[in-house]
Amino acid sequence: MTSSRVNRHQSKELTIQLLREGITESTHTAHVVVCDHRGRTLSVAGNGELACFVRSALKPFQALAVATSGGLERYHLSDRHLAIICGSHQGTMAQVRQVFEILWRAQLDPADLQCPVPAGRQSPLQHNCSGKHAGMLVVCQQHNWPLESYLDRNHPVQKMILARIADLLAMPADEFIMAHDDCGAPTYFMQIRQMASLFAMLASGNSLEMERIIRAMTHYPDMVGGADSFDTQLMQLTQGDLVSKSGAEGIQCIGRVGESLGLAIKVLDGSRRAKYATAIFTLKQLGWISPSVADTLAETYLDIGRFSRLDVVGELPLMY
Repeated sequence: MTSSRVNRHQSKELTIQLLREGITESTHTAHVVVCDHRGRTLSVAGNGELACFVRSALKPFQALAVATSGGLERYHLSDRHLAIICGSHQGTMAQVRQVFEILWRAQLDPADLQCPVPAGRQSPLQHNCSGKHAGMLVVCQQHNWPLESYLDRNHPVQKMILARIADLLAMPADEFIMAHDDCGAPTYFMQIRQMASLFAMLASGNSLEMERIIRAMTHYPDMVGGADSFDTQLMQLTQGDLVSKSGAEGIQCIGRVGESLGLAIKVLDGSRRAKYATAIFTLKQLGWISPSVADTLAETYLDIGRFSRLDVVGELPLMY
């Protein structure tokens, strides 16, 4: 009985092929898992217990610190501000102004940001993680915590963030393996099924704070990424049905809003193009996007050149 259930809901990992005029030129491998908000694994292609760093897909949960602490209300921050706190933006003028406004309303200075100045840019405001950093600083300002050490793993704001993630995953906080992301903030090593569970919880909207984060991200997807961002385009095309957040090194996480379901993808070699191809393939197979949405996304993310395209081989077993 147990064996047949596992077989019904699990298959081999997916293979993503770059085809040049129909001939395979290179390949990538992706592991995919779907979970519900109770942490139950519903469908797996590959290994759902594969562990890796969650990277920027963690941002909506790092944003819970400012969403639950009263900082949004105290400093009169809107859903648009919250969206860029959750986002990996592209440093456009509108996005930079949004981050600056968060700091200004909380009587903070751009010099307080400890994310790097991107190559060829002039300010840390232009870093794609500056919104996340601004959110952390808002919490520090509200609680009168030190600003200069807000990225330290033992700083109260980082402990607050980790405590909330640990509570959601029903794990002791001291069991999490931490490393610093490229922006300097902590990120965590976890199984991809745990990532899927987090996004299922987010999509469930079971708390006011998570509901507000969903609303912010889906109403202002241009702040989450930008015009050329997969997350932004997916949320615009699905009009609030899906909440999406990418992470570096082949991480993509998506929640089905109102259905309490989460999807997590890890491409083993970290390929960005492969994770987007995998996302389109699995979302279409699961019925989370329509054929027309899949076709629109394919024009950008699958048909990548005049003579080349990406193709996904394999299947994610259906949950129903």
